[in-house]
Amino acid sequence: MAKFSRPFLLVRRIAKLRETVKINTQEIRERLLENLQAIFENAVKLAKGEVTVDGEKLTLKERQAWARVAAYTAQVIESVASGFDERQIDVQLDELEKLVNEARAKTKNGKTQKENESRRGNATSSEPS
Repeated sequence: MAKFSRPFLLVRRIAKLRETVKINTQEIRERLLENLQAIFENAVKLAKGEVTVDGEKLTLKERQAWARVAAYTAQVIESVASGFDERQIDVQLDELEKLVNEARAKTKNGKTQKENESRRGNATSSEPS
């Protein structure tokens, strides 16, 4: 069974939302709100540090990035709930996807830096003094 990280699943969910926008307006609004709610809840869990990414806790900076994703998702939910403008929603989904990708990049960069530092630390500790 394939193992996917939460950030990957959020990006995938946004891509599915884009496809959904082209069908019936009322059905779209309901499904869009459900999916946005799921994105919001996952982003909040990441921001609160309630879940880990690849088995590691998120740093404060990474959690702040996910808090921005959650806040923007709440704005998109409000926008969709109050009215339906397909073009505006598409623009907002672009922005949400950008924020998710930035948060993912920060999470990956943080993990990569930690791995590199630990490798360097291991390499230097095994060298003779």
